[in-house]
Amino acid sequence: MTSNDDYVLEILQENGYITSDQIEMIRAEPIEPGQSTVDALIAAEVIGEVEVLGVLASQFGMEVVSLVGQNIVPEIRDLLTVDIVRRYRVIPLSKEDGTVTVAMSDPIDFDTLDSLRHLLKCNVEGVVALKSEIRTLVEKYYAIDSDMDLMLDQIEDGAIDVASSGVDDADDDAESAESDAPIIKLVSLIILEAFKARASDIHLEPMEKKFKVRYRIDGVLKSVESPPKRLQSAIISRVKIMSSMNIAEKRIPQDGRIQVNILGRELDLRVSTVPTNHGESIVMRILDKQSLALGLPQLGFFADDQQTFERLIGMSDGILLVTGPTGSGKTTTLYACLQQINKPDRKIITVEDPVEYQLSGINQVQVRKDVGLTFEAALRSILRQAPNVIMIGEIRDRETANIATEASLTGHLVFSTLHTNDAPGAVTRLLDIGVKPFLVASSVRGIMAQRLVRVICEHCKEPYEPEDSELHLLGITREHVPALHISKGRGCSKCGLTGYSGRKGLFEILVINDEIQRMIFEAESAAAVRKRARELGMRTLREDGIRKVNAGVTTLDEVMRVTMGDED
Repeated sequence: MTSNDDYVLEILQENGYITSDQIEMIRAEPIEPGQSTVDALIAAEVIGEVEVLGVLASQFGMEVVSLVGQNIVPEIRDLLTVDIVRRYRVIPLSKEDGTVTVAMSDPIDFDTLDSLRHLLKCNVEGVVALKSEIRTLVEKYYAIDSDMDLMLDQIEDGAIDVASSGVDDADDDAESAESDAPIIKLVSLIILEAFKARASDIHLEPMEKKFKVRYRIDGVLKSVESPPKRLQSAIISRVKIMSSMNIAEKRIPQDGRIQVNILGRELDLRVSTVPTNHGESIVMRILDKQSLALGLPQLGFFADDQQTFERLIGMSDGILLVTGPTGSGKTTTLYACLQQINKPDRKIITVEDPVEYQLSGINQVQVRKDVGLTFEAALRSILRQAPNVIMIGEIRDRETANIATEASLTGHLVFSTLHTNDAPGAVTRLLDIGVKPFLVASSVRGIMAQRLVRVICEHCKEPYEPEDSELHLLGITREHVPALHISKGRGCSKCGLTGYSGRKGLFEILVINDEIQRMIFEAESAAAVRKRARELGMRTLREDGIRKVNAGVTTLDEVMRVTMGDED
């Protein structure tokens, strides 16, 4: 029980709780390996554990606490990893004024407190609690981590046989990998934890001396507890088996899909592998079908922008482009548009690579280059299907752009995406691809650029006074601040201490009116188009971001992060 058995026995004798005869009697009996004399006295009911803790706590001026019904919020729980909790047999309880309080069952273990102070780089104070109560809290608040550690401990101890493979070792026996129960559980645990953390991606990254696992949560990568490097090959093989890949092929990139049911939710995982210097790197994109229930208001539109956008998607013909970098929510926006206009009197066909979600009542075509079903081939075929609305996953080349333009000019409404930084830049991109200026001017009805910003957690939102440097970057003067209601998240258990929970869009909507059409026809620069569009009322991404800061939706930091390239 204690780190200094003789010293504790001496204290108990001095306080009259035990006698020398009782000590000799216990020592004359066989004692289990690792058990101290004090533990044996407690087991023989010569003295109670509560009495021992009370005497020792009094001796060193410590408090004895009961942990029954004790709640530990995640920000306190996360101060210590499961490894530290198990190694030192402590549980964190609170943090106030820079001092962390931990419960421990051995009041004399001063080395533990010193180690924790060094680890946390702050003052650590101990209170005394029953070992059983500490164990109960560890099982309650570190359950999943404990399961993972227990599984890995069993592997380390040889209780579960796992083949140890280097990065370059061949691992061709799929059936053997499939039957490896602990690895199956470990991979399932990684996916489950990612889902519970609201992650959009799982990254399994082989490094020189470690196998890193990271989750992308609200667009930001976060490292999590990683398995040992020597399990890398088995974990990668398991993921490749689940996604129907060739586990023997490690020299070329592969793509696959996994369908799972987690806590009653149907999820699709889009899996991609790429060979690196230290093994195959895997990214699993988590596609939650419930996210398709998002309507335009849930995307983050203000009422005026939503009204403009709904007018654009309600047109009978023309092209509507959504632009932005990878991961900016373009596909989600297009799916929300299709859901909005999906009526029984309209036929909608999409051409995608890949088809990310199955949409009810919509014909979706998966591009398959291996059989010659490219974007342009699919588009030429579906035009003969007499659709009202066509969605093209992305305009990547001249052929696709020309077919989209032709379709829009023959009475079809066409949705698609482009990788450009802002809305006016999409015009330049189409011209660079090779589309004639008069075709762009006559076919494109509107262009919307977008970014995703993290939303302030409603549970820990509080007023915030920005620095002058932040205001300068956003083009705001100190005089504007009283009119703004700037907030930020303090960080709490609901948001995992980040201060953010969820994401919404920033939007820049360029409506192609007669004057903009003329500028496109005359092949004027994107800068000129942007300047005139702003004069006509177009809000930039940054300006929309400032509106959302003022509305308490997001923070100045987030707007600066995603609009650093936005020109004023």
